[in-house]
Amino acid sequence: MGATFDDLGVSGGLPLEQRPGLLAALDALGRGDVLLIAKRDRLGRSVLNVALVERLVERKGARIVSAAGEGSDNDDPTSRLMRQIIDAFAEYERQVIRSRTRNALAAKKRRNERIGSVPLGCQLAPDGKTLLPEPTEQRVLDVLFELRGAGWTLRAIADELNRRGFTTRKGGRWWGSYIWLQLRRREDEENTNGRS
Repeated sequence: MGATFDDLGVSGGLPLEQRPGLLAALDALGRGDVLLIAKRDRLGRSVLNVALVERLVERKGARIVSAAGEGSDNDDPTSRLMRQIIDAFAEYERQVIRSRTRNALAAKKRRNERIGSVPLGCQLAPDGKTLLPEPTEQRVLDVLFELRGAGWTLRAIADELNRRGFTTRKGGRWWGSYIWLQLRRREDEENTNGRS
């Protein structure tokens, strides 16, 4: 074995340019070399990306071998078909996982349950799941959105909130970038609710 490459913590569904370990492995290949992989879906979770990797490996005069078998030991028509079916199932599985995740998050949102960190203007209910309004932060948000609606700039809004003595959740000063995050969150909520 010549060298070991990995993409720890990197999704196989990402484009090749975002897979540094795979790119390094491809770059290191020479004529007659073998790219040994644990399973075919480690090459990628997109039929197009896997086909591109195969083409790059072929051009270098190397070949791909899967430790799990998966039709990589031969280049006959049946083995090629088997590889393409495995690649298609890997892409399908990725899409199913993505769909289930999206649906689960949408269901949590409909139940007004927390997704990620507790947003400004909310507090966690005693059940540890549900979000409830946080009155002080809601007042700050009301002022923020009112000023933005009146055409104030992000910096002017931050300055005004600071002037009025409002602090961020952590007790800090307001900055334009934090104002922008709150506006973006509101816009995302409106877009999501508009689609439901």
